[in-house]
Amino acid sequence: MNSSIENIEISYNAKNVKGKKLTVSSELNIDINQAWNEVQKSSLLEFVCKGKLKFKPVESDFPKYWKKDMNIKTKMLAYGFIPFGGIHSIKLIEVNPENFSVLTNEKNSIIKIWNHGIYMEKMGPTKIKYTDEIELYAGILTNFIVKWAESFYIHRQKRWKIIAEKIKTHHNTMQNMH
Repeated sequence: MNSSIENIEISYNAKNVKGKKLTVSSELNIDINQAWNEVQKSSLLEFVCKGKLKFKPVESDFPKYWKKDMNIKTKMLAYGFIPFGGIHSIKLIEVNPENFSVLTNEKNSIIKIWNHGIYMEKMGPTKIKYTDEIELYAGILTNFIVKWAESFYIHRQKRWKIIAEKIKTHHNTMQNMH
């Protein structure tokens, strides 16, 4: 697993501010189409965040599958029980099956900009490179938030490895039955 943090300028309220770009990547042993099917599910988000972050939608339940132009309002609970940032808005800007990518623009009362890109790249028949890329700005809390976010996305990608292993085991079991 690799992670990096770099300084960037981000436009916020019609001016440039000093933000951070966090990139966390790892290799997963999973077919890219299976991974793509999983990444679009709300159930995956809930699983990979478990233990670090819980989302509680405010207007209705999460959709079964994420789709472009959805705008979801939720409460975020750090470690499953500590309210953080009031209402957190998740707007799906892109859900692109051609290049296996998802892009969200997110924000809340503390985190002014949390642009999250998910990118998957095929490396072999059952291996992908999975990358979370986050542009983040939270005023004077930016450095603190980006360090927490780094531990959060490392946690998410470790949980992704569990999903990949379950899918592989299920696939092998199904093949052995035939």
